[in-house]
Amino acid sequence: MKQSSPRRLALVASDVARAQEAAVEFAAAADWHTLDDADLAVVLGGDGFMLQTLHAMLDSGIVRPVYGVNLGTVGFLMNRFRAPAKILQKLHKARAIAVSPLIAEIVTREGTAHRCNAINEVSLLRETRQTAKIVVEVDGQVRIPELVCDGVLLSTPAGSTAYNLSANGPILPLDSRTLALTPISPFRPRRWRGAILPDRSTVTFRVIEADKRPVSVVADQKEIRDVASVSIATAPKQALELLFDPGHALDERIVSEQFEF
Repeated sequence: MKQSSPRRLALVASDVARAQEAAVEFAAAADWHTLDDADLAVVLGGDGFMLQTLHAMLDSGIVRPVYGVNLGTVGFLMNRFRAPAKILQKLHKARAIAVSPLIAEIVTREGTAHRCNAINEVSLLRETRQTAKIVVEVDGQVRIPELVCDGVLLSTPAGSTAYNLSANGPILPLDSRTLALTPISPFRPRRWRGAILPDRSTVTFRVIEADKRPVSVVADQKEIRDVASVSIATAPKQALELLFDPGHALDERIVSEQFEF
């Protein structure tokens, strides 16, 4: 029997078999609407598919609160899979977490301009065997005139436990209003391990010897190659709303991550 709900729900599922099988169960458990007509989206899949869905919302301008159901591997942005009827009955108890994406203004060596959103991080990575050389500016002031490295990234609190953590960056509480600036295998200055910045900061990276030492930019899942400069800032007016079960919210997971060995 289908559950009635005071909210108009949309169902979005990954192409993987587990998610498609679950989608059949969910489809029979409620009356569903298109994303245009809904006021909340239930997303079936893993973290990667969740990021893909959130980016599609940002690109289309149709942004809805999202409740993720984990049918992937890690599921950091998702909730535990349960029977559809149980999930739908308790959706109204889900806790909302606001996540502000980053906006990256990218200029390639040829002068082509790109604009990309990032929910987790924006990372610069060397394209060849040669190390990258990058100028690091914060709010128009040069902080590192020449960072010699494999790359560097700027992470949101939501993304601080992803690539940023793998690069030995700090874990940031969701309500900290900060960003993590983290080098990737830095060679010079050798002792620099990164910085924590206010989320109102604008960070600019300029590639030195871009022809000889090409660098790519990756904004979550989108890559732009052969870049000359990247300017990154937070976009609070485009904040996304992720919904979590009580006791399993993203901020609690971020705290718990710091006590795992």
